[in-house]
Amino acid sequence: MTDLSHAIELLRPPQVLFGVGMLERLPDWVASRGFARPVVIADPVNAARLERLGLGDVTCFAQVVAEPDIENLEVARAAAAGADLIIGFGGGSAMDLAKLVAVMIGHDMPLSDISGPGRAPARKVGLVQIATTAGTGSEVGTRALVTDPETGAKVATESPHMLADLAILDPELTVSVPPHVTAATGIDAMAHCVEAYTSKRAHPVIDHYALEGIRLVERYLARAVADGTDREARAGLTLAAFYGGVCLGPVNTTAGHAVSYPLGTRWKLAHGLANALIFPHVLAVNAPACPEKTRAICAALGIADDAPERIRDGAKEFCGNLGLDMRLSEHGVDAESLPVMAAEAHRIRRLLDWNPVDLTKDQILQIYNEAF
Repeated sequence: MTDLSHAIELLRPPQVLFGVGMLERLPDWVASRGFARPVVIADPVNAARLERLGLGDVTCFAQVVAEPDIENLEVARAAAAGADLIIGFGGGSAMDLAKLVAVMIGHDMPLSDISGPGRAPARKVGLVQIATTAGTGSEVGTRALVTDPETGAKVATESPHMLADLAILDPELTVSVPPHVTAATGIDAMAHCVEAYTSKRAHPVIDHYALEGIRLVERYLARAVADGTDREARAGLTLAAFYGGVCLGPVNTTAGHAVSYPLGTRWKLAHGLANALIFPHVLAVNAPACPEKTRAICAALGIADDAPERIRDGAKEFCGNLGLDMRLSEHGVDAESLPVMAAEAHRIRRLLDWNPVDLTKDQILQIYNEAF
């Protein structure tokens, strides 16, 4: 764990609009900067409500899929040719594709030439991110993930050039999110905070964002699941997701996300749900390596912290009380695939190397078995 003597860099969009009604400021922002050819990157659900953007008859790529792959990216890139502004409108998948499309427009480069840290070229177009779920925090981040269909692995790209010019966090856009999606994305936001808080790269500057994000999820998630029109709860979760996004920049996630990734790439489980299924198990296995921080997490969530098994069971109960079935077997996962997934997860060193416990393939397999 680092201390205040260690340097840290926080990058955020130069303008962040947070609060109910902030989406109404988008048209004036676009006009004031002279953008004439905006293209929206959205999933089908959000593409059906483009009128909320107030931009009139705007061009939209409406085929963003959950767990997007390189093919989905390339189709989006072709659809956005000629744009001078890219607008990501949706959850993490839409916003990640928007980032990548924005840095690829005007550059004849495949994803393989820009993936990894610091390789993406400078943007030639504007970029706006509008979050419609309270989970990924992608709207304020510099990373994007897509799946390579040949390997089944996620390809990560990170660059300050993928930082949005404007991020809009309007909780009103999340009111229509169904209860089960609200629950899963809320746990994803919390997982971002927990993993950054317990990472080997953890930093006091980020710790405060992380712990407050965890507290916000505990305070508001059950309320939003029970009543999607609870505006205060929706705003609280939107803020928690924002804090999680802040944590991702300089610190990032660790084993929880690494172990959850094969559930998305192999079984097409939604990112939030995959993280929710794994979260209790990684929290418990990491507890002996970071007892003080685990106690703070457990105190924030109101769960017992005296033994890893009780921590795991308490975290599972927290998620289960939100209506999530916490068994992999109930989400179509095949037991025979668990050893293969353990090997796949173990290769994600960019995350696992910063986990407080150096997990072996057998330990990852044990996590899958316990979650099954």
